[in-house]
Parts: sequence; structure tokens; C-alpha cells
Amino acid sequence: MKSSKYKISPRRADKIINGFARRKVVVLGDLMLDEYLFGAVSRISPEAPVPVVEVSREEFHLGGAANVAWNIAALKGQAFPVGTVGSDRAEKMLRKEFKAKKISELGLVNQSGRPTTIKTRIVASHQQVVRVDREHRQDISPAAQQKVIAAMEKLVPLADAILIEDYNKGLITAPVLKAALELGLKHKKIITVDPKFNHFLDFKGVTLFKPNLHEAERALGAKIITPEDIIKAGKTLLERLEAQAVLITAGDQGMYLFTARKGEVFRIPTAAREVYDVSGAGDTVIAVATLALCAGASLLEAAVTANHAAGVEVSKFGVAEVTAEELKQALRNW
Repeated sequence: MKSSKYKISPRRADKIINGFARRKVVVLGDLMLDEYLFGAVSRISPEAPVPVVEVSREEFHLGGAANVAWNIAALKGQAFPVGTVGSDRAEKMLRKEFKAKKISELGLVNQSGRPTTIKTRIVASHQQVVRVDREHRQDISPAAQQKVIAAMEKLVPLADAILIEDYNKGLITAPVLKAALELGLKHKKIITVDPKFNHFLDFKGVTLFKPNLHEAERALGAKIITPEDIIKAGKTLLERLEAQAVLITAGDQGMYLFTARKGEVFRIPTAAREVYDVSGAGDTVIAVATLALCAGASLLEAAVTANHAAGVEVSKFGVAEVTAEELKQALRNW
């Protein structure tokens, strides 16, 4: 296993990051809206032993695969999210955010009777008090699946990569996944995956597969505790998925990259200087790794760049964007 502070020269880093501009990425995944209600607590409710939050401010942010699309757009790439939305207030807010952030709406599929996923977080004195989820997690309808596949058929040939962001909310069904992989392979596109549990071992032949430790543990049915455990798990996934690379994110242990062509294993130390909020870090990793591969980075360069992007993201509150200049500076300072 190779382990060190992997360094990308400033000139090379700038070339990779500047290469993000106008790269087109189809983001197939569960689209969500994050709602934040900010306020203060000054009393306990007389109805139940719970705090009363007096709300003073409300914010909306893109979540799930929509946040991945925003990560790409914030770094000057072109994101084409493909997923379903309902016909409701959350859908209107989602589309409003897409317009404001110059994210394509061409891949949005309305499914009647199914709400747009919205997660409401109530925050008081910088602490999250409670989260309320409004969503359906069953598979999307057969008619919606066909519309999603039709959208991919139009968009994938025009893109540099297809990024599959699975949150197990019902979008990634067997037919949708089969179509996505076939289209990506047919048109020789980079295919990257951020998996959850339902289809974990079905992403065969992809370019980069990025689980976290918990997801790998659950999928393989084995405890992953030591670095040796991580290496064993990574090599097993690489073989079973027939992927070009597997990138396991391991929290404060950093990342482990496994490549098929040379059989190399790299341990990449975490780049986080101060961890404020880990929300959205995984979305940032897969978005930046995908853009880097589109810009001509090697698998190791893509992983290192994504690692630094995550380090920037977790230093901010909530799900936050990472800019090209912030990413360049992080790579220079390491």
C-alpha cells in the first residue's frame, strides 16, 4: 500500500481544475430539497417536554443528487440532473434553485401522486433540534421509469460522464440502472457511482465506485475496522464489480483508492483542517472526482482533488458549495 501526502503541483492542479469548465455530467439520482428553519429556543412547550423554536429565518438548499449537480455547477461544470419530482411546493422551489444556479431542468420527470423529497431541519443556536422528512421511498412507477430512461437516452450521448447518485429513494430501479450502464458503456462515457444499499453490487463495469465504510460493511456482511480490513474490502469490491477503481471514504482515516489496471492501493490522508459539519461531503467527493476524470486527471489525481474538496466542504455549515479558487488554494497549501 502506498501512503503519503500525495502532492499535485500547483500547475497541474490548476490545469485539472480549470478543465472542469463546461464539462457535461449527467447526474442520475434521487433529487431532494433541503429546508432549514433557523431560530432560537427560550422556553419549553407546555404541551410536551420539547423546546419551542421561534423561527426567524428560512433557507432552501439543493439536496441529494440535486446537491451533486450544484457541486458540479459551482465548479463551472454543466450538470444535467435526471430524476423525478412531484407537483408541489418543493418542486417549485427545486426548479427555482436550478434556474438560479444555472442547472439544467431537461432531465426532470414529474410523477403525479409522488411528492418531491424534502428534508426540513430546525436549527436553534447552531444546533439541529430535529429533522422532518417528507418523501416516498418505493420504486417510481413504470411510466416514470420509461421517462427517466428516455431523458438519459437524449442526454448521455452529449455528456462527458454519467454520475449515478443512489439514495435508495426509488429512482434507481433495475430497468433504470440497466439502461444507465448500457448507455454509458455504449457511448464510452466515464461512469461514476455513489451507492447506497439496494443495488450495491449491481454497478458492474463502472469507472469509479465510491462507497463509504458503513456501506461497504453492510454490502459485504463483514466488519471493517482496521486498515487491513479496508484493503480486503476494497480489493473484493474491485473484483466483484469489475470496476476500474474503487474509492472508499473512511472519515477521519481519509480515503483508500484501489485501481484495477495496476492493482495499486493508495491511502490518502484526510485533508480536513477543521471539521464543522460533514453534511454533503460525500456529494462533494463524487462530484469533484467525476469532474477531475472528465478533465483528464488520473484516478489518483481525481481522488486527491476530491479529498481536498471534501476538506473545504466540511469546514462550512450544512451542505455548502466549494469554489474553484478554494479548491486550488487547498491543494497549494497541503
